[in-house]
Amino acid sequence: MADPNDGRILVGTGETPLYLTLSVANRHGLIAGATGTGKSVTLRVLAEGLSSKGIPVFMADVKGDLAGIAEAGQPNPKIEQRAKDQNIAGFQYTAFPTVFWDVFGEQGHPVRATISEMGPFLLARLMQLNETQTGVLNLVFKLADDEGLLLIDLKDLRALLAHVGDRAKELTTEYGNVSAASLGAIQRALLVLEQQGAEKFFGEPALSLADLMMTDAHGRGAINVLAADKLMQNPRLYATFLLWLLSELFEELPEIGDPDKPKLVFFFDEAHLLFEDAPKALVDKVEQVVRLIRSKGVGVYFVTQNPLDLPDTVLGQLGNRVQHALRAFTPRDQKAVRAAAETFRANKGLDVASVISELGVGEALVSMLDEKGTPAIVQRAWIRPPESRLGAIAPDERKAVIAASPFKGRYEQAVDRASAYEALNQQQGQQRQQPVPANAGPWGGGRTVDWGAPPPPKPVWGQGGVGPTGSGGVGTVPRMPQQQRDDTSRRGGRQPQSVAEAVTKSLARSVASSIGSSIGRQIIRGVLGSIAGSGRR
Repeated sequence: MADPNDGRILVGTGETPLYLTLSVANRHGLIAGATGTGKSVTLRVLAEGLSSKGIPVFMADVKGDLAGIAEAGQPNPKIEQRAKDQNIAGFQYTAFPTVFWDVFGEQGHPVRATISEMGPFLLARLMQLNETQTGVLNLVFKLADDEGLLLIDLKDLRALLAHVGDRAKELTTEYGNVSAASLGAIQRALLVLEQQGAEKFFGEPALSLADLMMTDAHGRGAINVLAADKLMQNPRLYATFLLWLLSELFEELPEIGDPDKPKLVFFFDEAHLLFEDAPKALVDKVEQVVRLIRSKGVGVYFVTQNPLDLPDTVLGQLGNRVQHALRAFTPRDQKAVRAAAETFRANKGLDVASVISELGVGEALVSMLDEKGTPAIVQRAWIRPPESRLGAIAPDERKAVIAASPFKGRYEQAVDRASAYEALNQQQGQQRQQPVPANAGPWGGGRTVDWGAPPPPKPVWGQGGVGPTGSGGVGTVPRMPQQQRDDTSRRGGRQPQSVAEAVTKSLARSVASSIGSSIGRQIIRGVLGSIAGSGRR
């Protein structure tokens, strides 16, 4: 007999059991509440439930206490009594398939992106550039597109900025005025990023989104945990990284409408950092991504202390809600309590505004969407207990999980292939040594530069009977639909060809440029770059 709860997961129990229905789990959600009220446990419970239903999860571990999801919980009389009180059948302590990631490569597999993937808009946001400086940065990216220069890491961008400065007068006619002051400001901002460790994030091999969407040999979704305790020391880098990842998912995944269950659920912890001092253009684009990414099978759940941390346009799209206690000590807190109470579907037997301040740890107001997408009446409920270990794990345990990962050795070694830095240095060297022949390529010779890179090996989940879905427990990562896009172009690269073939005599250069744009010679960037006019061309 089929399990009647197969298409939903238990969140907690109030007057009745409260479930998250998987068919509407991609309609996003909110977990809110003051510090210490149980948000992290709620996030963990949702991640466990989604994983058990074969849905991969991505979440940031800001405080280091979510890593325990990789280990089975330890006997605890209080947890066991809670499970008994909530009539949870088959409750048992369980470890979940976990992949650790870390921008700095210290507590997980390194996470990298290329400068081209990040795009000028998000880079400008990261470097806190003003409007004029952002315009110059867009000019630099446009020049890189037009001249076929790969922007992979920070040294590529720095070399191209210097190159633009040297050619400022020449470029003014075609690209507009290039301010030396703006170039200097961008260079200084790059220096600050390097001092904050951002150079470890920019480079290759870049993260493949397919690697976030795995299942193990038992059909459970992988729980991707980003070690963010160190990353949070630079809140702007943290928020920009998660926004970049969300925009990449939006750009790369195909439209699938309303699936029976999400392809991935993305938890955005400390969500208020995304919107602090954010320009309206950014808020508008985030609202657009959240609205449209649902049809690509991705659910986004914002985790924050106060619902007022999110713009109304975003808050209005979050259908599945768990509201932990709020403390109404200040006028702003009292306003937040009233705002939170008004967003729930009313329960005649519950004074929501009063109850929010009275909730205990692990207790929450819960309202989930039903199968038709209608918000259920809010209930006061106890969140179900987690099955994994509460708290952090030991360094040796973390190393064991990383060693058993299907990505062991795949991302650890950085790759520094020929890109803008090398191309510009070669060009300058040849200009110093000899005149450039009329029939030579733009770097002064006919040398062929290989822009391509061999495909990475298919990962195997590791040992201990845990592996990607497939026959015999040894499987492969599910391949992501390609949307008719070349992967080399997707990573900001070019079709393998010689520079002499691509750019020949001056009479043919304009023709080569127009042809190049149609076969993927433009650097493709994330959807958020379209705000600054740097989207797909």
